[in-house]
Amino acid sequence: MKIYTKPAGPMGANTYLLTEDDKTAVAIDCGGEEVWDYALSKGLKIEYVLLTHGHFDHIAGCPALAAKGVKIGAAKSELPLLQSKANLAFEFGAASPEFPVSFTFEDGDALSLCGMEISVIATPGHTAGGVCFLSGENLFTGDTLFFESVGRTDFPTGNAAQLIRSIKEKLFTLSGDRRVFPGHEEETTLAHEKQYNSLIR
Repeated sequence: MKIYTKPAGPMGANTYLLTEDDKTAVAIDCGGEEVWDYALSKGLKIEYVLLTHGHFDHIAGCPALAAKGVKIGAAKSELPLLQSKANLAFEFGAASPEFPVSFTFEDGDALSLCGMEISVIATPGHTAGGVCFLSGENLFTGDTLFFESVGRTDFPTGNAAQLIRSIKEKLFTLSGDRRVFPGHEEETTLAHEKQYNSLIR
């Protein structure tokens, strides 16, 4: 698997492009429509977008990609936030993005997309329906876990205690070390976060 990182949209949220065949790709989140042209520059056609959660800075590019036939998947439990003012579009002075959700998933689901196996891990806390995605040694954490930090919980449906519990019980219990690809800023590893993330104790 190859992974390309493209900060996109109003907050520079990381969009990750995953490809196994160097032709088709799965995007983790989609912060801006420029992700499409970035993928083309790498010789890739985005077939799917998987959303870690429903905040505007991670979904702003979805209408443009959906118009191109890209299938967008979201956690079933995140749909109420995704499709409401709680998605924070108003914070950016923008209209709420409108796009069809082609499929939904739940905790423990295994997705087979573009020749890759991607597992869904429910990690409520930043939002009630937030999820992470695991594919091999690669863990995509959205706004749940960052380099030596964690996601905010002062937005609608956020819960600080639940976020820490999700990280401790759902992520830190994964076997072996994992590369961590967060929704903002730089890559890290689970081993590093277990040792140095002072917010998780």
